[in-house]
Amino acid sequence: MNLFLLMVVIFVLGYIAIALEHPLKIDKAASALFIGTATWVAYIFGAFDIFTSGVSTAWNEYFAMNPDANTIEGMRHFIVHNQIIEHLGEIGEILFFLLGAMTIVEITDQHQGFKVITDKIKTTNKVKLLWVISFITFFLSAMLDNLTTTIVMVALLRKLIEDKQTRWFYASMVVLAANAGGAWSPIGDVTTIMLWIGGQVTTVNIMAKLFLPSIICMVVPLTLLSFTMKGNVTRPKIDEKKKSFTTSFERNLMLAMGVGGLLFVPVFKTITHLPPYMGMLLSLSVIWIVTEIMHKKKPKEEKLSVTSILSKVDVPTVLFFLGILSAVAALQSAGQLGILAQILDDNLGNVYLIGGSIGVLSAVVDNVPLVAGSMGMYNITDPGSVGYAANFMVDGIFWEYLAYTAGTGGSMLIIGSAAGVAAMGLEKIDFIWYLKKISLLALLGYLAGIAVYIVQIQILG
Repeated sequence: MNLFLLMVVIFVLGYIAIALEHPLKIDKAASALFIGTATWVAYIFGAFDIFTSGVSTAWNEYFAMNPDANTIEGMRHFIVHNQIIEHLGEIGEILFFLLGAMTIVEITDQHQGFKVITDKIKTTNKVKLLWVISFITFFLSAMLDNLTTTIVMVALLRKLIEDKQTRWFYASMVVLAANAGGAWSPIGDVTTIMLWIGGQVTTVNIMAKLFLPSIICMVVPLTLLSFTMKGNVTRPKIDEKKKSFTTSFERNLMLAMGVGGLLFVPVFKTITHLPPYMGMLLSLSVIWIVTEIMHKKKPKEEKLSVTSILSKVDVPTVLFFLGILSAVAALQSAGQLGILAQILDDNLGNVYLIGGSIGVLSAVVDNVPLVAGSMGMYNITDPGSVGYAANFMVDGIFWEYLAYTAGTGGSMLIIGSAAGVAAMGLEKIDFIWYLKKISLLALLGYLAGIAVYIVQIQILG
């Protein structure tokens, strides 16, 4: 087998290992890191055959400017000192952004900042509570991100609902609402973050174009579910004796600083034109300094230091993204993704069909590599492009539509999104239960949002 095909085989087998994480009992981060390195190993050993076949656009462009590089040493130099460095820069921006965001959310949560929100919810009516929870999740996800919002909201549901089966319905709607809320915000979903950092979409445009499709995507299943829910929820008993290490002022301050710090990031990028991760790290540094001052005079056992909170940040998730994005970068550089893009164009030739297919596929496999793959498959076309190429300009139809489909399509299966996997793990939601009770509702919401987006484009352009 030639090494060009071996790269694809490594990726596919690694992907199956990621999908079967629980039966295999191998953490998906380990599988992702393996394919993230093994694809590059196969790439560099097969460089001569791959580059002489002419399938690598990256090499063709480099060779045109460096005709003396057409040797084994020159090809290896191109991979090690050009491609890896270039892709590592792009991947690093995403990873540091995520690390900063997860740390800020963890600081806010450890200081009980989110308790400010939970204390305001008084209703026990099932339908009313379902709408309240869903809309809080929708807008919180747009400000934070769908994964961390789901973790926060599931923790909230445990304080509001005692019955496990009832809580499953609410947790499932949290997944749908978190994915829908994350799709229209540049910082609400990892896939939208990737498109925003990559320059495919801009802040104001993505919010304006995707808000209506996203909210319809949530409201349709929410409305249908409202007809079958009856009665009131029973709240669990709360231990009033449990000691709190934070004051009311500190909780309010951390909520305001946490949410404000995250909302500051798009503003920072607009004003300074620096990468978003720098804005995120600036926000983190300010919050960190404030917490150090805030806890300076407290006894050691009552201090909530950021260094101890950092140990609670989900580092395996960061390593998972590193592995997946590295593997996709190798396939992009070697040329496999370019071939796949050509196949999709030849057989579908319609951005709505291509984007819709990616959305459905994201219910089965993780949407991060799907979007990373799409970004590698399709280049951003020049401003003023006409015809089919115009769909791939900055803020073009394809990128907006991809942000919606990849962000919300994962809701159709419990394992189809980071939010779903988190809810499944926290609440032990059964895969088959979700398939029977929620998947059809999620599909109807997904299709309704697509219909709204297409109508919106036809009317408003």
